[in-house]
Amino acid sequence: MVSIDEKRVYGAREGATAAYVAAEMGVVRVLISGDAVGEFSLLERCTARDLAAGVGWLVVATGEDVLVCNLSSESEEPAFARTNFGPAVAVGIRDGTVLAADANGLAGSLDLEPLAENDWRDLAFADAKAPEEPTVRAADGDLLATDAGVYRRSGARLAHAGLSAVRDVSAAGVPLAATAGGLYRLGNGWMCDLEGPFDRVAADPLNDPGSLDRAHALGDAVYEHGTDEEDPETASENGWRRLDVPDAGLVDVAYGDGVYAVTEDGTVLVADPGREPGTEARWRPHAIGVRGVTGVVVPLERA
Repeated sequence: MVSIDEKRVYGAREGATAAYVAAEMGVVRVLISGDAVGEFSLLERCTARDLAAGVGWLVVATGEDVLVCNLSSESEEPAFARTNFGPAVAVGIRDGTVLAADANGLAGSLDLEPLAENDWRDLAFADAKAPEEPTVRAADGDLLATDAGVYRRSGARLAHAGLSAVRDVSAAGVPLAATAGGLYRLGNGWMCDLEGPFDRVAADPLNDPGSLDRAHALGDAVYEHGTDEEDPETASENGWRRLDVPDAGLVDVAYGDGVYAVTEDGTVLVADPGREPGTEARWRPHAIGVRGVTGVVVPLERA
């Protein structure tokens, strides 16, 4: 088997999208052009538990520390810097500020510019009803998913924002929450969009505020939002439709020029949009040779 340390190239790719995958071996960069995976390589060896992307930045939660990488640097290979947060399970980015947490409820925020080691600010869970810090399960933007519900970063506090036993959150466009009982959307309170168990939810970071032009939810099935709601064959009353995806075990979805997904056993799937109006996208799988995958992101570029 070819080692992940050896860059594999299927031909030169001009203008490729760079996606970053978190795996038990480390952080893998995957270059995608159209619906084809080109070069992929291991950038950093670590136990990557979660990762988040902002404009020109990549942040990784590992078993030892939170690592940050300035993707706008002029260096040929991205360099990851330690921040001395300690072990983390979840990270998010909003407006140049990192939100990180460990499984036991230790949380903090860090400004990326200017970036200074040991500059973390402690965040306290402001919830008088909780006798102890909640167990953190996921993060996105300024939101945390915990066993006690959704929390939102507000200054030096983490304010309870509703629900309970939340498995994952998405902050872009319209906040979404995945739970064992359903998929929830934040409007006039939390409203259930889909019933059933959901583990992960993702939305395009370029969604306009209040809009869900592109979003996906993962559970016993894969659902997509942003379909043609006028077509009764493709859309539900809440704008979601069930997708036919070739690989089971999807753990995350990311957005760039296209839609990309990853499985726990290291398969990257690229959606090739349907050729005819109203036809479903075709998903092309590409194995990248890693296991224990937990997430995928596509950073935004600086203007």
